[in-house]
Amino acid sequence: MAGYIEDRWLKKRPDKATGKRERTSIWGKGKRYRVKGIPGIQDRSFDTSEDAKRWLAEAQTDSSRGDFVDPRNGAILLTDYIVDHWWPSRTDEPSTAGPMRSRIWNHLIPLLGSYPLREIDASALRRFRADLLSRVEESSAEIIWIHLTTILNAAVDDKRLLKSPIAAHRSIKRPKPVDKKAKAWSRTTVDAVREGLQERYRIAVDLGLTLGVRQGEALGLAEEDFDFRSEVVHIQRQLRWDGKGRPYFCLPKGRKARDVPLPPNLARRVRLHFQLFPPVECTLPWRNPETPTTELEERQRKPITLRLVLSTSHGLRINPGTWNERSWKPALVAAGVLRQVGEKAESYGSRVRLHPVYERSRPDMFHVLRHTFASVQLEAGESIVSVATWLGHSSPKVTLDYYAHFMPGAGKRGLAAMDTWLV
Repeated sequence: MAGYIEDRWLKKRPDKATGKRERTSIWGKGKRYRVKGIPGIQDRSFDTSEDAKRWLAEAQTDSSRGDFVDPRNGAILLTDYIVDHWWPSRTDEPSTAGPMRSRIWNHLIPLLGSYPLREIDASALRRFRADLLSRVEESSAEIIWIHLTTILNAAVDDKRLLKSPIAAHRSIKRPKPVDKKAKAWSRTTVDAVREGLQERYRIAVDLGLTLGVRQGEALGLAEEDFDFRSEVVHIQRQLRWDGKGRPYFCLPKGRKARDVPLPPNLARRVRLHFQLFPPVECTLPWRNPETPTTELEERQRKPITLRLVLSTSHGLRINPGTWNERSWKPALVAAGVLRQVGEKAESYGSRVRLHPVYERSRPDMFHVLRHTFASVQLEAGESIVSVATWLGHSSPKVTLDYYAHFMPGAGKRGLAAMDTWLV
């Protein structure tokens, strides 16, 4: 079997005259015994021959199984592993990479980055979990924990850890938010919010409500996506903005395009909207706003031109952050859904302008229209499979897990059927 122990303090071959091995120039310096000759495993030195023999036996066994991990590889700090090795190898789309990077750099690295990989033990994980929950909500903490799990699993694959500490310490559970049922609006609330918006933006409520689209998908809808003859809308893209404030088009979440039925009254409202506010031509890169550096990236990021349904009063594509603050939230206040809690001053050169500050109410942002779409469809008895397809979910199970409470009489039909067995 490969591998042997070298005595660094004595020469390999004995002196011909004395028959004894002479001392080397490093006699008495450093660790005496070095294990060498195991393919793919870095040499390692020890003070005693017993330690060297023990490690050689373990390394030979692990090497034959392909399980050997040199502990020295795990001496790298978590921060250095992330920044120098793990993150540069990622190929995520900007819509994924931006939020992921923000969570890792703002929370994971400050709390756990100073630990060497091999020193992330149960104690470190417990402390990290507690500190994390003191900074962010459970839902965000769960995502950050998933990022950490992915990073540590990669370190195992890179032969820096024998086993992920998260897998090794199963008593430490990842943060898990309290299950919250999706919220849907009443028709009265929908109408009130719609009325509170500028006329050119009211169609956004109609799109979210009757198509179940996400905000980015609504902002990315183009005139050509509406097939009035076939009564269907093609949800083929979303409008996104990267961390540097650059807009681009990309596929919907999950990289899944889909078709959604076009209700007749929505078709009527869309046609009227086209007359009052003609679609605006917009050219943006596809998938990634970064300048291409290769021919492949140039093909993948080739700009596309569309006639957007929704645009600003200046004829530009809509920035969702700005639109939420200046259009959506004021409409919520007007409808009595949200409260203004103060004002903040912002300087523009020599001018100071006051902007309203609203209470936080994530359940009442644009996504609530998607929940309302699901609730209306399911309460009307529509097939869960159809609703899952229209929402673009990966499976009906996802839809059922999230929206089961919108299904009236769930379980009652089965209860009645079983009851007849006892008549």
